[in-house]
Amino acid sequence: MMIKEKTVRWGILSTAKIGRTKVIPGMQGSRTGQAVAIASRHQDSARRAAEELGLEKAFGSYEELLADPDIDAVYNPLPNHMHVPMTIEAVRAGKHVLCEKPIALSAEEARQLLDLPKDKLVAEGFMVRAHPQWMRAREIVRSGELGDLRVIQGFFSYFNADPGNIRNQPDIGGGGLMDIGCYPMLAGRYFFEAEPERVLSLIDLDPEFGTDRLASALLDFGGGRRLDFTVSTQLVPYQRLHLLGTKKRLEIVIPFNAPQGEATSLGLDDGSALGDASMRPEIIPPSNQYAEMVDVFGRAVLGSEPLPYGIEDAVQNMKVMDALFQSEKADGWVSID
Repeated sequence: MMIKEKTVRWGILSTAKIGRTKVIPGMQGSRTGQAVAIASRHQDSARRAAEELGLEKAFGSYEELLADPDIDAVYNPLPNHMHVPMTIEAVRAGKHVLCEKPIALSAEEARQLLDLPKDKLVAEGFMVRAHPQWMRAREIVRSGELGDLRVIQGFFSYFNADPGNIRNQPDIGGGGLMDIGCYPMLAGRYFFEAEPERVLSLIDLDPEFGTDRLASALLDFGGGRRLDFTVSTQLVPYQRLHLLGTKKRLEIVIPFNAPQGEATSLGLDDGSALGDASMRPEIIPPSNQYAEMVDVFGRAVLGSEPLPYGIEDAVQNMKVMDALFQSEKADGWVSID
């Protein structure tokens, strides 16, 4: 068992699947964190989850968990419309907060977080930025091996037509762009290390749910750099991310849902042979991106490293998302201030 000299004691708001199956196991396998408590609206649900996950405490309300003085930080995986309100409550209760993406329903709502006390950290839970494969890919980009990075292409899809699923409920922040479109959008900001200047989108709404079930976007980062991506909640599951430069291209094979604790791979290709015949694979050692994300946040809470992405970064993500929805309504390009 890993010995943790300094530990952030975590409480989890809700028994959401992503918390139970991904983030809490990541916490338990992290270097800095320990999940100790979980809360639900119903005591029985919290108790069952605590027993299943080996947690010390189970609370029948979110308020009870926030009032516990032994908890240092909370992870907020509640439905999207509850991200900002419960994050505000948690910070005011004296907790640091790692909030599941997207941080809010809009940039305007996200800006409320800028007014919170600065002695408590708040970050958006994008685990992909903590995975070694993304870090290695950016290292390759920075090295110049790709030449000038000009184009990023992303695709991310799954099939979910369940009317009861929160991803298919528009009033609480459902839809493909909010759920998975944020990942390729983030890839553009991460690998270009720049902000998009304008965006263009094409969105198809589900006639029953009213959520975006298919969305394609073009983001102009200036200087001849662009990101284009398509995401869907009603297509065969698939994901890829391609970075194309003037000399080589780089492919991240499983860019978003990298399997926990397993090796992943990148592919470098100079284009000297068609297909993937000239591709050179690079294996990234086994990693759990959720444990890595917890440690990035945990080191900041413990004061050993600064937090690389805070509330300002989360607000910027929402500004881009807002512009994508505005572009569809305007039927044209939308600039980002």
